[in-house]
Amino acid sequence: MTTEHVLSTVRVEEDAQYEAGLRPRALDDYIGQDRVRENLTVAITATRKRDEALDHVLLYGPPGLGKTTLAHVIGNELGVPVRSTAGPVLEKPGDLAAILTNLQVREVLFIDEIHRMSPAIEEILYPAMEDYELDIMIGQGPSARSVKVPLQHFTLIGATTRAGLLTSPLRARFGIVHRLDFYTERDLVEIVTRSARILGVPIDAAATGEVARRSRGTPRVANRLLRRVRDYAEVRADGAITVEVAGRALELLEVDEQGFDEADRRLLHAIIDKFGGGPVGLNSLAAAISEEKDAIEDIYEPYLIQAGFLDRTPRGRVATARAYDYFGLPGPERHPRLL
Repeated sequence: MTTEHVLSTVRVEEDAQYEAGLRPRALDDYIGQDRVRENLTVAITATRKRDEALDHVLLYGPPGLGKTTLAHVIGNELGVPVRSTAGPVLEKPGDLAAILTNLQVREVLFIDEIHRMSPAIEEILYPAMEDYELDIMIGQGPSARSVKVPLQHFTLIGATTRAGLLTSPLRARFGIVHRLDFYTERDLVEIVTRSARILGVPIDAAATGEVARRSRGTPRVANRLLRRVRDYAEVRADGAITVEVAGRALELLEVDEQGFDEADRRLLHAIIDKFGGGPVGLNSLAAAISEEKDAIEDIYEPYLIQAGFLDRTPRGRVATARAYDYFGLPGPERHPRLL
């Protein structure tokens, strides 16, 4: 993996082989997101006592925060299998119908990137989620008729990074809706410690804190940085990760103390240097840094906004006073309200 992608919150092929082994299996082992965990514990416990299917669940938030992991944890807590698919994969109504008709009672269907489903697929989901039945059209033209196929009571778990793109009818059919927020440094320290133990990586407390602090509040990034620092320790040190080793490894990866890489710095520089600190529209910003608009909205912006370096206004993106301080520049005179 190149340094350009080491801080990406989007899962890449290399992550998949590690994430499965690091993934917690129970809510008690799931670190962080305390409010979400507590609410899910209550809902799952009540559902199991009533011997019913759990209400449909919508999980949303920036990528890399554990939505897929949480979906599998819910399935494990319910004691049922989790059938996984993704919105872009479901091309025809028949694709979804085949999955739904094969679900057993109380099983979980997990749809990642649910906001990317086509309208035709959504139409199939509405009666399936609400009435546990499929409306299938048989025949064509005047002789066409609708046949209702009953389904087992199942639980749909949808995950999305763009909750605003979900249609109102689909969102209204989820009984449990939770947003996953960026993790605190304390939670990330616990995650790095746990991952290091599973991977058999010797790491001291100070080095654990260093990796956690530069992980952009995201477990996926924390685990990826841990693997890269482990590689450095094995090649350039004696295999043990001290704070000095971690610091040198992260410097080599060009990951600074704020958890920024070259892409973040390029984005902030563009707003300050090319657009006078903003406001600047998304299209102009994407063109200026040769980056996809979706990548800016999904990968870079959420953390920069959360960290207080970027402000998203109705007129466009604005670099905050913290961004100017970060580069050692005088404050944004055009936006004195940010000083």
